Amino acid sequence: MKPIYKLLTQLSSRKSISKITGKMAKSKASKAFIPHFAKTYQINVEEAEKQLHEYPTLNHFFTRRLKAGARVIDSSADSLVSPVDALITGMGEIKDGTILNVKGQTYTISEMLGDSTEESYYRNGQFIVLYLSPTDYHRIHSPISGQILKHVHKQGKYYPVNDFGLKHMTRVLSRNERLITYLSNSVTRVAVVKVGALNVASIQLNPDLKAEHVEKGEELAYFEFGSTVVLLIKEGTFQFEPTLSEGKRVRMGEKIGSLLSNE
Repeated sequence: MKPIYKLLTQLSSRKSISKITGKMAKSKASKAFIPHFAKTYQINVEEAEKQLHEYPTLNHFFTRRLKAGARVIDSSADSLVSPVDALITGMGEIKDGTILNVKGQTYTISEMLGDSTEESYYRNGQFIVLYLSPTDYHRIHSPISGQILKHVHKQGKYYPVNDFGLKHMTRVLSRNERLITYLSNSVTRVAVVKVGALNVASIQLNPDLKAEHVEKGEELAYFEFGSTVVLLIKEGTFQFEPTLSEGKRVRMGEKIGSLLSNE
């Protein structure tokens, strides 16, 4: 069955298919599916900013904000926090510009970023891959306090980024559409790589994001349906929390490591 599913996935990875799916989710008719969607994916609706009946479409519900205080942002001065609610599907060291063994596949920073200038910051840094399922809250937040250097959009495919996609499709994290936000502060530099996926119509920047400076936990963007965030962290500036491992779930705002000051 895997070859058949892989072929079907290849054929449905075009942007036109994702646009159709996105259009359906944004239609008024999709409102009727919200309660079923929430029940099927066991979404904690008590955390949602609004009541279910207040969301006009399934897309509005999927991209919902949470109630104030639903997530706690770690306040440690040296902390780098998870930008999303997600499952860790890969993490570790980047070696000479190469990410090894994400579900058996190898990725290069050059291929993922497509920017030789930026690549140099992360050649021997750290990475973490964070997968968002339909159950998860789908807004993406800043992992550090610092400056927004730039946002870069990379066109690409729309392969699934679930376990099957990562294992059986070729290097989906660097072939799919990506929206990359580069952040920096006095200690580190971080690339927040937001990866589009099958049936994801778009990755949207937070329209209220006006300033060049962001605080840790401030909203950067959101996904329309499930996807993945890859964090790349400048070499020599960061160490992971020892309790983290592949297969563990994290929540937005949770400390995933410490920044290493040179002072």
